Amino acid sequence: MTICLAITDREIQEIRDLQEVNLKENVASENRLSEGFLTAKYDLDFLKSMNDLTPAIIAKQNGVLLGYALATDRSLLAQHPLLKDLSSQINKIPFGGKFIGDFDYLVVGQLCVAKEVRGLGLAQSLYAQFKATYENHYHFAVTDIDQANTASLRTHLKVGFEVVSTLRYGDRDWHVVIWDWKRLQKQSPHSQ
Repeated sequence: MTICLAITDREIQEIRDLQEVNLKENVASENRLSEGFLTAKYDLDFLKSMNDLTPAIIAKQNGVLLGYALATDRSLLAQHPLLKDLSSQINKIPFGGKFIGDFDYLVVGQLCVAKEVRGLGLAQSLYAQFKATYENHYHFAVTDIDQANTASLRTHLKVGFEVVSTLRYGDRDWHVVIWDWKRLQKQSPHSQ
């Protein structure tokens, strides 16, 4: 298994293809709790824009893309409706004695691991490379997780994310999670 940055248009297309299979509407409802699901759908142009600024971390084996972690610079958030809504709300959440919006943060646009390799630690490997690539450029990584997506929440908590708030938007409830690379907040109110 190779963990690296996405650099080719073909890899961006493969990210899009893996995303499509794992979108909530394409995962059987009886499998969503155990397998997780993706909420945001990104078109190729947006994926390319994201990757131009902050390349995705991908996992490949024998030339096949098996997982990815999308890094999204906050300058792009206004270009996608779901991310725009997220950023407008998370920027006002208290964190580290300030507000999230006062920091230079990176959004995890999405994490996805192919069904056939789940449970093998690939999400942790993707996130280890994500951190190594971006921790010197941003204070922390932040994302939101649909509260119905318990598999995703477990994965994020295992890596080191902490729940710092909850939100309601898009007719859903969300956990806001932060991976605090600079230890800006010694202990979040939800980690006790």
